[in-house]
Amino acid sequence: MIRRIRDHESGRHRPDDEYAELYCRLYGLSEHALFNHTDAETDLGDEIDAMELARRAAASDVGRETLERLEVAVDDLASAYQRTPPTQLLGRVRRHLEYVGRLLDGKKTIAEHRRLLVAGGWLSLLGATCHIDLKQYPAAAARLRTAAQLAHHAEHPEIRAWCLETEAWQALTDGEYHHALVLSQAAQDVAPRSSSAFIQSTGQEGRAWARMGRGIETRAALTRIHQLVSPMPMPDQPEHHYRYDPTKSEAYTVTTLSWLGDPAAVGYARQVLERLESADDGGPRPRRAAAARLDLSLALLSTDEPGEAGHVALQAITSGVLVPSNYWRAKEIIAGVEQRGLAVAEELREAYRELYGPSGQQRPQLGA
Repeated sequence: MIRRIRDHESGRHRPDDEYAELYCRLYGLSEHALFNHTDAETDLGDEIDAMELARRAAASDVGRETLERLEVAVDDLASAYQRTPPTQLLGRVRRHLEYVGRLLDGKKTIAEHRRLLVAGGWLSLLGATCHIDLKQYPAAAARLRTAAQLAHHAEHPEIRAWCLETEAWQALTDGEYHHALVLSQAAQDVAPRSSSAFIQSTGQEGRAWARMGRGIETRAALTRIHQLVSPMPMPDQPEHHYRYDPTKSEAYTVTTLSWLGDPAAVGYARQVLERLESADDGGPRPRRAAAARLDLSLALLSTDEPGEAGHVALQAITSGVLVPSNYWRAKEIIAGVEQRGLAVAEELREAYRELYGPSGQQRPQLGA
């Protein structure tokens, strides 16, 4: 109960209706004032209106300034992925896609048309990723098809490769490891060799090999990633979902070694978690840190340290930032702790049910 109240007061989770009413009485505020600190729809409308005004000022159906603003917005949305609930981000993506659609109907040059197709491709891809996070698979498949078609028309192989990599990630979370392997290898065939999509799909290949228990192939994939990443500088937007940064390779190494059952994963996981929670390399990254805790928990289970594994997993589950595509990993750890008969298993199971419900549907959060 204390943890629940703290979550309410920190803004991490919205209270149920009866508790929301009591908070409103206590503070003498309306429900809207107390639980909706920012009006996301108003902010989003202002963002689109600003781009539309710039377009009209340029006396053009599209125009250079409008395209530049749109491309900046696409990058901002991709960077917001790690810190924004998928339902909220999806709403912003939809509005921008509607705007791209209106611009595509107007007069434009061939170059402007291609830039709109590329922007629409990235937005559709990001929308698909949000749908997968929410386990809305039919909608995700439709978005991926659209992204792939736009990439084809724009002759943009990296977006096409990201579409295949995203499908591989979905297959991996669904336990279809061989399918994930085939898709990740196909993504590497399509992606430019120096692109982030090539590195990311190599990482997905390694994770698929790990889940199949193929140690030699797993380590070979990890070696290729390290060779690709070692000369890379830190990008100017390290949180950008489609720009690989060196810290991602460390997180992928931890996940992969954890699934392989390699004891070295414990040390790696502790280092990665410490870095993700520090102010270095772009500041704390809560969602990645929560995923890193799941990696550390799994690694601790493989080295027969279930007590610490349970407590670390509890921190991840109660963080409030796990997305549905990570729920299966949390449940896998809970099952492992339960098999050891530890008391923390009951607390883990109860915390999971409290926050995500029996169906894995995360309860509403404040401001979401």
